[in-house]
Amino acid sequence: MLPFTRDQFLANLVAYNEAIWPAQLSAFALGLLAVALLFWRPQIADRLIAGTLAIMWLWTGVRYHWLHFAEINKAALIFGGLFVAQGAMLAYVGVVSNELRFGLGSGPAASVGIGLVAYAVVLYPLLGIWTGHAYPQMPVFGVTPCPVTIFTFGFFLFAKPPMSRWLLAIPFIWSLIGGSAAFLLGVPQDWLLLVSGVVAVPLVLACRSDINLEGLKS
Repeated sequence: MLPFTRDQFLANLVAYNEAIWPAQLSAFALGLLAVALLFWRPQIADRLIAGTLAIMWLWTGVRYHWLHFAEINKAALIFGGLFVAQGAMLAYVGVVSNELRFGLGSGPAASVGIGLVAYAVVLYPLLGIWTGHAYPQMPVFGVTPCPVTIFTFGFFLFAKPPMSRWLLAIPFIWSLIGGSAAFLLGVPQDWLLLVSGVVAVPLVLACRSDINLEGLKS
């Protein structure tokens, strides 16, 4: 049982979207830049992609969870802490240490990654509008937890091994929390979130295992 009603959730989303406008446009532009960097490969491409993901997680943790969602759900204080922690890890591993490498690649992981990124950026808002959640009464890409998590899983499937398993923990936890709540709140565009964690995490770990096995054979 959720500590708030569906109407309270939607009203909170409206207030949040109106308060942060036009940050949504900046988030969308950052998302498109991250996608473009998979093809256009300047020397700092990987750092820019990791930095984009870090910004989205930090923003969502502070601005959405702590400053808005906490008004109707005190658990958002914990959720915000998880998102801030994930943003800090992405910033350290991907930007400071430059230990994240991205590339389109091929195979099942890359195919699922493309599907998740396309869903988060394009299909997510279209499905929201189609099901009656037009702006501002909708979770928006880049600044709300569920599309940020789906988008991140997509990019993790583009990550070249080795990738720290710790980076998978918080997105997976949120895929279970946010995905389950989506059914209770009637937000069908978030239903894929529950699937994304269950599918993406094993694929990322399988890629790590393949690399480890190749290393043992050589």
